Amino acid sequence: MTQNETEQIEATNASGKSPVVFVHGLWLLPGSWDKWREAFETAGYSTVAPGWPDDPASVSDGNANPQAFAGKTVGQVADHLEAVVRKLDKPPAIIGHSFGGLLAQILAGRGLAKATVAIDPAPFQGVLPLPISALKSASPVLRNPANRGKAVALTYEQFRYAFANAVDEAEARQLHETFAVPGAGRMLFQAATANFNPWTDVKVDTKNPKRGPLLIISGELDHTVPRSIANASYKKQKRNEGVTEFVEMKGRGHSLTIDSGWQEVADTALAFVKRFE
Repeated sequence: MTQNETEQIEATNASGKSPVVFVHGLWLLPGSWDKWREAFETAGYSTVAPGWPDDPASVSDGNANPQAFAGKTVGQVADHLEAVVRKLDKPPAIIGHSFGGLLAQILAGRGLAKATVAIDPAPFQGVLPLPISALKSASPVLRNPANRGKAVALTYEQFRYAFANAVDEAEARQLHETFAVPGAGRMLFQAATANFNPWTDVKVDTKNPKRGPLLIISGELDHTVPRSIANASYKKQKRNEGVTEFVEMKGRGHSLTIDSGWQEVADTALAFVKRFE
C-alpha cells in the first residue's frame, strides 16, 4: 500500500464521515476521480481513490514508464483494493468505472460495500454479449497475443473510438492528453476468456446476500461497454436479494466520468449512495 493510500485511509477514518472509495479502470489513473472526490466531499463524505499495484504517480510518469502497468491481473488488483477497504473503519460505498466497475462488483460480492455504483462496467464470467464495437475497442490489445504480458497505450484515434466518441474533437484530444495512460494487456485477455476459464479471476459473487445495493450506469453511446453488456451484468445482478438498479445516460460514451458531462453522472451516483446512508 502506498503512502498516499495510507494517508487517505487515515484521514477518512479520522473524519468520522461515511467513506466512498473510487476505483479507476484501464487506461486511467486515480486522478481521473479528482472532480468526483471534490463533489462527494462537498456532499459530506470522505473519499479514497486507491491506485492499482505499482500505479505511477502521474499520467506523465505512466506514459514515460509504460511497463509499470504490465502484468497486472484482475485478482491481484481486486485483492489490493480489498486490503484498502478493510482498513476503513466503516464499510464504504464503492464506485468504479469500466474495469473499475467490474472490480467494484467483485468487492461488493465479497460483502465489502455499503452500496456500489458500477459505471460502464467491464463484463464478468457469465455475461455473454460481445458486440462488434466492444471487440473493436479492445482490438489494440487483443489482436496481438504478445500483448498479454505488456502494457498497451491507445493512440488518439483508438482513444477517440473507445472512450471519447460522444464528445467533440477538441475535447477528445484534451481528454487523451490529460488522462490516458497505457493499460495492462493481461486484464483484457482475462476478460475476453472469462467464459471459457472456470478458474478465472473475472468472476463476481452475484448471489451473496451481503452484496448490498447496486446501481449499474450505462452510457447510451458507449463503444467499449455497450448497453447490451451493461444490461447483461444487470440481469445477472438483479437476482440478488438486494436493491439492483439500472440507469442509462443518454448521449454519453465511455468517457462519461471524465468528460465535460461528468457532473450529471456523479449526481446520479451520489443520489443512489445517499439513499442507503
